[in-house]
Amino acid sequence: MKELLRRKTTNRPIVLFAIIMAMFMAAVEATIVATAMPGIVSELGGFSLFTWVFGGYLLMQVVSIPIYGKLADLFGRKIIFSIGILIFLVGSIWCGFATSMEWLIIARFIQGLGAGAVQPIATTIVGDIYTKEERASIQGYLASIWGISSILGPVLGGVFVQYVHWSWIFWMNIPFGLLAVLLIVLFLKENIEKTKPAVDYFGALLILISVGSLMMVLIQGGVQWDWFSLPIILCISLFGISFIAFIYQEKRAQEPIMSMDIWGTPLIVIANIASFASGALLLAVSSFLPTYVQGVMNQPAIIAGFTLTMISIGWPISSTIAGKLLLKIGYRKAALIGGFALVLGSTFYLTLSLVHHPVWAGLGSFFIGVGMGFSTTTFIVSIQSHVDWKKRGVATASNMFMRTLGGAVGVALLGGILNSKLKSQLEGVIGTFDYELDMDIVNIILSPEQRKVLSEQEVVFIQEALSQALSYVYWGIFIFALISLVLIFFLPQDEKVNEN
Repeated sequence: MKELLRRKTTNRPIVLFAIIMAMFMAAVEATIVATAMPGIVSELGGFSLFTWVFGGYLLMQVVSIPIYGKLADLFGRKIIFSIGILIFLVGSIWCGFATSMEWLIIARFIQGLGAGAVQPIATTIVGDIYTKEERASIQGYLASIWGISSILGPVLGGVFVQYVHWSWIFWMNIPFGLLAVLLIVLFLKENIEKTKPAVDYFGALLILISVGSLMMVLIQGGVQWDWFSLPIILCISLFGISFIAFIYQEKRAQEPIMSMDIWGTPLIVIANIASFASGALLLAVSSFLPTYVQGVMNQPAIIAGFTLTMISIGWPISSTIAGKLLLKIGYRKAALIGGFALVLGSTFYLTLSLVHHPVWAGLGSFFIGVGMGFSTTTFIVSIQSHVDWKKRGVATASNMFMRTLGGAVGVALLGGILNSKLKSQLEGVIGTFDYELDMDIVNIILSPEQRKVLSEQEVVFIQEALSQALSYVYWGIFIFALISLVLIFFLPQDEKVNEN
C-alpha cells in the first residue's frame, strides 16, 4: 500500500530524469578523470601518487556507501541523496583548483565522500517507485543511459586536456548535480515512518581504518616502504584488528551499516562477492588503460578516451538486453553471460603487447562493458527483489559497497604492483643514460611536449619498462574476471522473488 501511495504522489518521469542527471555526473566522473590523468600528472607531477587519486576517492566512497544506505532507510532517499550530491560538488570545485598532486588527492577524498550517495540511492529510488516488472526494464534503461552519457566522458577528457584545461573535467559536474538536486527535492514524494535514528558511526570509522590501512600496504609496499618494514607490519596489524572489530560491531549495533542479516541470503552473498571482483577489474581498466595508450602507444588523450568509451558502448547494449532477458532466462544465466564477457574482454588486454593497436584495446573494453552490463543489472534487480522496502536501501548499498570496495582494493593492489615493477626496472639504470632513471621520469613520458627532452633511446626504454609493468596489471584484471565468472556459477537456482 505504501509503495502504491508513493507511485501516485511522485512524478516518476521527472524523478527518473533527475536520477539520470546524477548518474550522468557519476558516469562522466568515472571515465573523464582516467582519460585526463596522464595530462594531470604531466602538469602536477607525482606519478608515484597516481593511484591515490583513484584510491582516495574510492576509499571515501566505500566508507560512505553503507552509511548513506542506512541513512536513506531512516530519513528517506530525498534528503540524503541531495546532501551527497552537494558534498560531491564541493569536492569537484576543489579538485579543479588543485595546484599539486597532494591537493588533488585531498579534494578527491571530499568528492568520494559525496559520491557514496549518488549511485546506490539513485538505484534504490528506482526500486522504490517502480514495480518488479517495471524495475527490470528501468534498471536496464538506466544503465543504458549511464553508459551512453559516459561516452562523452573520455572524449571531453581528451578535448579538455588537449585544448582547454583539465580543471573543467571536474567543474562540468556542477550543473548536472544542481539540476538533479532541484528536481528530486521538488518532485520525489516520500512517506517516512518517524523513528529514532541510531546510525552506526563507529562501524563507519572501523571501515575507514580497516580499508585505509589495507590500501596503504598495497600502494606503498615495495615502493615507499619495504615489505617487511615496521610501517607495513603496523598497517597489516591495524587492518586485521579493525576488520575483526568491525564484524563484532555490526553484530551488536542497533542499526548496523552493514546488516549481517543480508549476508544470510546465498544469492546476495555470491552476487556481492562477484561484484567485488568485477569492481576491481573495472576500476583497474579505467585507471591504467589510458596510461598505456598514451604512454606506450604514443596516442593522444582523445584516442585513449575512445578506448575507454567502448566500455560505455558495450554496457548500455548489454544492460538493455539483460533487463529484458533476466525475467525470462533467470538471474543465473543472465549473469553467466556477463561473466564470460568479462573474461573475454580481459584476454584482449593480455595480448596488447602482441597486437599493439588502440583498436585492440577498445575491443577489450567493449566486452568488459558487455560483461558489466549483464552482471550488474542482474545483481541489482535480483537483490532488490529478495528484500522488502525497509531493507532495500541497505541491500542495494551492500552491493554498491562491495563493488566499490573491490575497485578500491583492486586499484590499490594493481597500482602497487605497477609502481613496484616500474621502480625495479627504472631505478639504478646506469651506463647508457645521462642520469639515473626513477619513477618521476614517467611524468615526462606522459607529456608529448616534455617527452622531447629525452633521447629516442630513453623514450623506448621507458616505454618498454612501463609496458612490462602494466602487463602485470592486465594479468590481475584477467584473474579478477575469472574469479567473478567462477562465483556466478555458484549462484542459486532462481526462486520466486518478492513482488514489491
